[in-house]
Amino acid sequence: MARGQRTILAALLTLSGAWGVEAQIDPAKRELIQLGYNQPLVGRAPISGYAFYYLNSPNFYHTNVTLRLAVAPVYLDSEVGFSHALGPQTDLGVGLAGGGFADTYSEIRQGKYLRGESFTGHGAEISSSVYQLFNPGDRIPLYGMVRAAVHYSTYSEDTHTYEIFKVPDDQVTYRVRTGLRWGGREPLMLTELALELSVWYEGEFRSNAGRYGLPTGNGTLDRRVENMTHLFWARGILAYTLPEWKHTFAVSLTSGTSVHADRFSAYRLGGVLPLISEFPLTLPGYYFQEISSRSFVLLAGNYTVPLDAKQHWSVTGTAATAAVEYLDGLEQPGHWHSGVGGGVIYRSPTDSWQLAVGYGYGIDAIRHQERGAHSVGFLLQFDLDRTRKRLFDPGENPTRSRGLQQFFQIFR
Repeated sequence: MARGQRTILAALLTLSGAWGVEAQIDPAKRELIQLGYNQPLVGRAPISGYAFYYLNSPNFYHTNVTLRLAVAPVYLDSEVGFSHALGPQTDLGVGLAGGGFADTYSEIRQGKYLRGESFTGHGAEISSSVYQLFNPGDRIPLYGMVRAAVHYSTYSEDTHTYEIFKVPDDQVTYRVRTGLRWGGREPLMLTELALELSVWYEGEFRSNAGRYGLPTGNGTLDRRVENMTHLFWARGILAYTLPEWKHTFAVSLTSGTSVHADRFSAYRLGGVLPLISEFPLTLPGYYFQEISSRSFVLLAGNYTVPLDAKQHWSVTGTAATAAVEYLDGLEQPGHWHSGVGGGVIYRSPTDSWQLAVGYGYGIDAIRHQERGAHSVGFLLQFDLDRTRKRLFDPGENPTRSRGLQQFFQIFR
């Protein structure tokens, strides 16, 4: 297989930071396989997809220990949580993450994917987190979190990187994150009920600040890694299913700003993959992470209507709009970006797997000097706990499992 093909496949299968730190230790047992992919219909874009196995196992080894694990073929993200380790309402988490292509950077300016200015990055991270419950006994929990992490990144030219383009020096980044989260959202492809209000701060402090990129006329390089960056953001989510009609609506409002942001720390908006990060900044029809901003406000919502009494089939519509202040060097005309989309969702009779297929239109995305972009994609989730109960039921047709085997043939 050619180097470029290997890179594409690995990028698709990389977790790509899909599971950032949560504000608390998840008390629910979960075992899932998640897959998602977006494909633009116009223009060339970075690979936008994920495929990973997710496990959250309370009472792992001991009653107060929880293992959270997300595994992609070239990436691992894990945390071991110790409930009540530092007090009756104070938990401790120790994390380890890393793997191939996790720190890869793709340069996109005014709707153009510039492969000559993009490069490959690999990374590893260790972390420690403290989670504090402030309102024990309340129906909606309020958690605080403080996390410290050390992240190592190494960069190299990709197949299409310009020879004159200097990639950044390898970096050690020290990160501190703190935040408050009231409520929350389950880490599922589709959420029928959610409520969250949260505020966050993250500081990044790098060991090798300096210049990289293309040479300029005065002998320097045209872009910079900042030695420190400060990020501040907040999010509100409401999702609800109407009891009588079984219609589900969801709305979210996310806003963020920054101090000394660079290309590695800017807020990047675009795409519609819900699990690509802990705080996905989705814009239907856009490339994944197409818009780089210093600050932004993003409003998004969707509405889902079942088509049959058992809710196996549904249709959904989504819309998002954002006001952005661009990162220096990545500006484009206009400060508003909006997108709309729709799709069809199928749930299996046992609810052990779900598939969504959809279309997105980026209203303000620039393509070939004009506005408007189209994309298609899919999301697929397997709940392995439910699947196993059905697969090993003696009354079940054993050939049902072959669908999963056939699906994974595409990754060989």
